[in-house]
Amino acid sequence: MNLRSVDLNLLVALDALLSERHVTKASDKVGLSQPAMSNALSRLRGMFADELLVRTATGMKPTPRALELVDPLRQLLRQVERVLESDSGFDAATTQRTFTVRMSDILACLLLPQLVARGRTSPGIGFNVLHLPPGQTVDALERDEIDLAVSMGLDHSNAIRSEKLLLDRMVCIMRSGHPIAKKAIAFEDFISQEHMKVSMSPTDLRFVDDVLGELGHQRKIVLNVPHWLVVPHVLKQTDLLAVMPGHLAATLMDAELRMFDVPFKSKPFSWMMYWHRRYDQSNANRWLREHIRQVCAALD
Repeated sequence: MNLRSVDLNLLVALDALLSERHVTKASDKVGLSQPAMSNALSRLRGMFADELLVRTATGMKPTPRALELVDPLRQLLRQVERVLESDSGFDAATTQRTFTVRMSDILACLLLPQLVARGRTSPGIGFNVLHLPPGQTVDALERDEIDLAVSMGLDHSNAIRSEKLLLDRMVCIMRSGHPIAKKAIAFEDFISQEHMKVSMSPTDLRFVDDVLGELGHQRKIVLNVPHWLVVPHVLKQTDLLAVMPGHLAATLMDAELRMFDVPFKSKPFSWMMYWHRRYDQSNANRWLREHIRQVCAALD
């Protein structure tokens, strides 16, 4: 294929089509009319000698060739954006840029309100937040798919930098009217109660269940959920207990809930910031890192 004949705008359209899998939604995403996007799809099919998207009874489905293109295409477009951006002249007050950041719902709850509020002094800057599993987070940093990640305990190569952001600890919460809420909570009280757990969180396992296992105990888990923000709503209507990071608990607390330290030794832990070393000297990435540091400093 002759690169001189490739229209970069077609690749932008292809990225939108593969993401949305719907011509009208893809056209809205990139600011094209529906007929223009249909024409782009036709040209792309000719360029790749493949249907790319096939209409089925349940919507448009990507072909195997299209699925092969998803990751390299996004990486290519991101690299083109980097080439066109002038990092040396980065000015947060005037730039037009969207940073892609990985964080979980815990961290989104803690950081996003102030991250966005403080960012209003830079009206051209936006944030695209992704929640990726740990392994995929490291891969995304390596492939230049995200600018930065906030997480903990990532296993990564020397190409990835890390920095401690926020010290935290595990605490237990229950409804204020819980039968054991009016007294000092002993270990026997804690272990005898029924609990709910957030299954997608490594903090529960690493700083609670592993510790209890070493002591020869385990919690009575009667409810396992995938998201943190449902926890307080369930606790207020039940006699379940839940364990969660202290900063998140403090954010969610109200008069209907009570928070206390877990009645066993559980080490504190740090939320970490991760970025690729290719951006050590990037003015834009350094601005982002400092922005997140300031938000975490206010929480600490």
